[in-house]
Amino acid sequence: MTIKLGVPSKGRLMEKTIDWFGARGVTLSRTGSDREYAGAVEGVEGVSLVLLSAGEVPRELAAGRIHFGVTGTDLVQEKLPLWEQQVAPVQELGFGFADLVIAVPQAWVDVETLDDLDAVATAFRQAHGMRLRIATKYHRLVRECLRQAGVADYALVDSQGATEGTVANETAEAIADITSSGETLRANHLKILEDGPLLRSQATLWRSRIAAATDEERQLCAGFVDAVTR
Repeated sequence: MTIKLGVPSKGRLMEKTIDWFGARGVTLSRTGSDREYAGAVEGVEGVSLVLLSAGEVPRELAAGRIHFGVTGTDLVQEKLPLWEQQVAPVQELGFGFADLVIAVPQAWVDVETLDDLDAVATAFRQAHGMRLRIATKYHRLVRECLRQAGVADYALVDSQGATEGTVANETAEAIADITSSGETLRANHLKILEDGPLLRSQATLWRSRIAAATDEERQLCAGFVDAVTR
């Protein structure tokens, strides 16, 4: 009987996750070749490792196919409606920091806040007969944040590539994207609105509220949490 821990399968997020667990006496290792997506967990009883993309972890937690998973706050809140009913944070890991921000062209000297953006969006529609376009990968989060801020006259444009380039390419007038330093935005002549981030994200260890658990599995879950948070 084992419980399943899902962690990112590649890149710096994987490396830092392995380091974080290692610092707590729990060793994560891939089994087999780099093309295989299974691994071993040593240092805590009854836990098996599943290697996933960071974007897959929320889905697997919500489906109850893994008991714990490491991924960003942004991905959980974007991919899972009513996420609080499906997952619960166990521990913020202190890396993978990124802010979800709204950025507009630096040339928009009169646009510094979401209120300014709302006014510009209204004027844009009157002048061009179309809604101001905001390119983003984070439709759920952006829509909810703009609703709370009272911004209404806009259209979200899906961007799965380099979102910061959509303004220069004239496929959007503004963007909403994740940034850690803001350097890429500045390089593309964009500025972040002064209201602050829509969301501050970091890598977090999550627990599934959905995964079925026997008494033995609940004991294993409790032992795992105790091992990595004490």
